[in-house]
Amino acid sequence: MPADARSAQVGGDVKRELVDAIRMLARAEIVDHSGHASARRDGGTLYINSGASVRATLTVEDIVAIDFDGALVEGSATPPLEFPLHSEIYRARADVHAILHTHPRWSTLLTMVGTRYQPVFAQGALLGDVPVLDTPLSVNTPSMGQTVASTLGGGSAALLKSHGAVIVGASVIECFALAAYLEENAQRQYMAMLIGQPYVFSAAEQRICRERLRTPALLQKTWDHYYAKLTLD
Repeated sequence: MPADARSAQVGGDVKRELVDAIRMLARAEIVDHSGHASARRDGGTLYINSGASVRATLTVEDIVAIDFDGALVEGSATPPLEFPLHSEIYRARADVHAILHTHPRWSTLLTMVGTRYQPVFAQGALLGDVPVLDTPLSVNTPSMGQTVASTLGGGSAALLKSHGAVIVGASVIECFALAAYLEENAQRQYMAMLIGQPYVFSAAEQRICRERLRTPALLQKTWDHYYAKLTLD
């Protein structure tokens, strides 16, 4: 297969993963009418869903490619205003190849009252420390994107106060699974707090969870679980 054909096939696969990730997150009510997913491309560019697209019915035609300054390099739709959230993280983190910006209910509730995210179930420990950016505003400038990247540091996720979440990964599948784990953990934490003081995994227990559960096979299993629900429609 010629190199350009292989490149087109790879690009198509990544765009399909972005579409599936957004649609699964919409079905799980982790993404609403807004929210976006991106994947790094070669040459300082990225794939991202367009700003006007309907997340629950997203198609590959809704995926555009832009450079890190927001200029279109593939497609004709307008990217989301918050593209700097993605581009500035990619500039700062060579290890990141996929980013999700979600609007999850439960983890956002924690930020509204200043309650720190704490790992209360095994998969929730895979996120590690989850810092909070102390602003609810849209991340739509390079300087704000740089602040998000700085807050995230070398971690897997950060929360935006009274706004949403940012999750990063080495692939779309890993990024999706971590986004699902973040919200599942937050819901369990919130519900447990209504009854009493939830048990928080110790540092040693968290380390064991990360070693045993952050594997390609188990991340794929999470993806397949949500994808099966999507295909029931």
